Amino acid sequence: MRFGPRAGPSRLDPRVVLLLCFISSAACNTFAFTEEPSDRAVKADSYCSRILRAQSNRKEVNNEFRLRVEGDPESYQPGSTYRVSLTASSPSYFRGFTLIATREGAEGDRDEDYAGNFQIIDEEETQFMTNCPPAVTESTPRRRTSIQVFWTAPPSGTGCVLLKASIVQKRIIYFQDEGALTKRMCEKDSTDRPLLDCCACGTAKYRVTFYGNWSEKIHPKDYPRRANHWSALIGASHSKNYVLWEYGGTASEGVKQVAELGSPVKMEEEIRQKGDDVLTVIKMKAQWPAWQPLNVRAAPSAEFSVDRTRHLMSFLTMMGPSPDWNVGLSAEDLCTKECGWAQKVVQDLIPWDAGTDGGVSYESPNKPTLPQDKIRPLTSLDHPQSPFYDPEGGAITPVARVMVERIARKGEQCNIVPDNVDDIVADIAQEEKEEDDTPETCIYSNWSPWSACSSATCEKGKRMRQRMLKAQLDLSVPCPHTQDFEPCMGPGCSDEDASTCMMSEWITWSPCSASCGTGTRSRERYVKQFPDDGSVCTLPTEETENCVVNEDCLPSSCLVTEWAEWDVCSATCGLGMKRRERMVKMPPADGSICGAEVLEVEKCMMPECHTIPCLLTPWSEWSDCSVTCGKGLRTRQRILKSPAELGECTEELEQVEKCMLPECPIDCSLSEWTEWSECNKSCGKGHTIRTRIVKLEPQFGGDPCSQTVQRKKCKVRRCTRGQGNSEEKRRRKEQREKQRGKQGRAEGATEHPGCRMRPWSSWTECTKLCGGGIQERLMSIKQKFKTVQLSSCKDRKEIRACNVHPC
Repeated sequence: MRFGPRAGPSRLDPRVVLLLCFISSAACNTFAFTEEPSDRAVKADSYCSRILRAQSNRKEVNNEFRLRVEGDPESYQPGSTYRVSLTASSPSYFRGFTLIATREGAEGDRDEDYAGNFQIIDEEETQFMTNCPPAVTESTPRRRTSIQVFWTAPPSGTGCVLLKASIVQKRIIYFQDEGALTKRMCEKDSTDRPLLDCCACGTAKYRVTFYGNWSEKIHPKDYPRRANHWSALIGASHSKNYVLWEYGGTASEGVKQVAELGSPVKMEEEIRQKGDDVLTVIKMKAQWPAWQPLNVRAAPSAEFSVDRTRHLMSFLTMMGPSPDWNVGLSAEDLCTKECGWAQKVVQDLIPWDAGTDGGVSYESPNKPTLPQDKIRPLTSLDHPQSPFYDPEGGAITPVARVMVERIARKGEQCNIVPDNVDDIVADIAQEEKEEDDTPETCIYSNWSPWSACSSATCEKGKRMRQRMLKAQLDLSVPCPHTQDFEPCMGPGCSDEDASTCMMSEWITWSPCSASCGTGTRSRERYVKQFPDDGSVCTLPTEETENCVVNEDCLPSSCLVTEWAEWDVCSATCGLGMKRRERMVKMPPADGSICGAEVLEVEKCMMPECHTIPCLLTPWSEWSDCSVTCGKGLRTRQRILKSPAELGECTEELEQVEKCMLPECPIDCSLSEWTEWSECNKSCGKGHTIRTRIVKLEPQFGGDPCSQTVQRKKCKVRRCTRGQGNSEEKRRRKEQREKQRGKQGRAEGATEHPGCRMRPWSSWTECTKLCGGGIQERLMSIKQKFKTVQLSSCKDRKEIRACNVHPC
C-alpha cells in the first residue's frame, strides 16, 4: 500500500495513522493525544469518515474472512438485537479489525450517518475505538480466528444499513466494501400483509394432532431424563381481532403461566372472555413423559371448528422443564384464497421464548425478566449453556410436529369440489368427543380402521371400529367397551348435493419426460362411483406438473435416473432409517467423474414400540438411618404389581438417600510429650518441664483435654554455704519479699551467697507461634565478692512452655 507525501514535518499522513490504528489500537489511541491540531480538522474530516474513505479507496476480495449476522437475515427489525461475528477460515487468522455500521450511501461525517449501536460481549477481545466511538476494534493485538459483538438495529425509517469490517493480518490490511466483509441489510417491511377476510362458505371441522419429537436421542445435550414433559395444550379457533400470542408481541398473563408453569387455567379464562371472537377452545392433556408417538392413533389430538369470521387457529404448550420455552402455532389461517377450507397443514415446530424468564438451560433457576422481552424463537447461538447451542449457528432440530386435518364440512360450500370421501360426512354438529377415561389397568390394542357405512343408500347409517382387550391388570376395576360407533352417510351421498362424484386417490406420478433439465410428469385417478342422479362427473382425472432431472446439463455433468422407491424402514417400530438409490445413465461427456448423489438415506418413523406400563405400589416409608450418629444412608422400596409375563419393567424398585443424625462425640487428641527441659537451677533444688499440644479440640460432648504441661523437681548439686547465719537468711528473705511487692519489674536483683545478681531479663519470644514452644529468661552476675570463693555464683536461666494451643 503506497502513501502520499506528508503534510509537513510535524504532521503524519492520515493514511499512515490509519494503518497504525489497524495494526494496533494502542498505537491509534496514542496518536489521538499526540496528533497536532489542524485548522482544517473539522467534523467533516472526522476519524470515522477517514475509516470509511480508506475502505472505499481500496477493494480487495479475500474470502478467508467473513462478516456474518446470526441467521443471515436479508432485513432487520427496527430495535431488534443481532449477534454479529467476524471469522477467519482455517488456517487463516487476524491480529486486528475494525467493525462499523452506517446508513447506505453515508459519508460518515455526521452522527446520524451511523446506524444502530454495538454492544461488547467480551471486553478482553473487543472495545470501542477511542477516536471513533461508533466503531468496534480489538482490545489487544494478537492472533485470533473469530470475534462476536451484539448490534441493535436503528429505529424505523433508517432504511438500508451496511455493516463493514476491515481486517489486519500481520501487516496487511484488507479494506472491503463488497463481498464477505460487508453485510447489507434493509429495514423489514413494517406494513405486514394484513389477514384477508375469509370468503369461504359454511363451516369446517378439523382435527389437530400433536407429535412430540423431543428426546434424548435427538436432543442429547443436558436432556432432562426424569422431568421431561409437554404441558396441557391450550388454544382456540378465533377471529383476526384476537391474538393469543405472536412473535414480536408481549406475553399475556395467561401465556406467561403456560410458559413458566405449564398451567392452562388463566389462558383458557382469557380465551373464553373474548366472546364472539372465539368459536372453539382447543385442549389436550399433558404428556408425562414427553414421549414420541409415531403413529396417528397414539398421538394426542383434539377437534375444533372454523367459520368465515373465525378461521384462524392458535395454540401453545410448554416444553418442561424449561425457563419459559414453548411450541405452537400463531394465527394459522385455514381459509384458502379459493374460498375453501384447507385440507391439511403440517408444521415442524422449534421452541420459542416467552420473554418472561431469563434462564438459559432446561433447569435454570427462576430469573424473572423485568421488563418483559418480546416473544421470539430460540436460536442455536443464544447462550453456550443452552441445550440447543451450536457454535456454527446451525438450525435447531425441531422438537415437535403438528398436523391439522380437515375431517368434515357442513353447509353450502363456495367450492363444491370435495377433496376426499371424508368431506361427505355432514354430521358436524356433535360436540367434541369426551376425553379418554380408560383406566390404566386396562391394556388395549390400537383401534381398527372404521368399517364401511351400514347404509348403502342416501341415508344416515352407522360405522364401527374395534379394539382388543389385551390385559386386565386389576380385576376389581371394570374395563370399558371394545367397540365404538359413529353416524355416517351412505356412499356418494351428501345432504346438500346428490350429484357428487366419488373419486379414488391419486396414483403415483409418472417418470419425468426429460432426462436432463426441465420436463413434465403426470398422475391419474378414476371415478369410484358416479352420481346417483345420472349426471356426468366433471372432476379432473389427470394432473400434470413440471419436473427437473439433472438440473445442470453441462458437458461436465452426468445423466442419472430418477430416484427409486424408498426401501422398507430398518425398524419395525420406533425410529429407523430408510434408503433409496438411482443409477448413472450416462457419465460426463468430458470424461470427468460423476458428482451426482446416487444414494439417499433418511430417518423413518414407524408406529411406536408397544410397551406395557409398569403398575407399582406407592413408595414405602423411609427406613431408619444406618448409623446412630453422624452421616448414614436410608432406603425405601416399592413393589411391581403388573404380572411378569407382560414384559420387563425398568422402573427402579428401591431408592437410597443420605441421612444425618447428631454428630458423633469427638474426644480430645494430644501430641506426644516433648523431652524434659534442663533444670532451671544450677545448684540446689529446681524444676524441669515438658509440654504437649492439643491436636484436636473435643467436640459434641467428647472427652476433655488433660494437662498439656508437666513439671517435676530437679536437684543438680548442693549449693556451698557462705555467710549462712540466721541473720543472713532473714536479710535475704526480707529482700525477696520487698522485690515481690514491686510492680512493673520482672524481678529485683537477687543476692546469692558470695555474689550479687542483676534482675531477671524479660522472657524471650516463644520459639513457636502454635503447637507448644519455649521461652527463656536470664539472670546475670552483677558483683562477685572477693572474700568468698563460692562455686554457686553463676549466671541463671529459667525455661517455660508457651503457645501450647494447636496449629
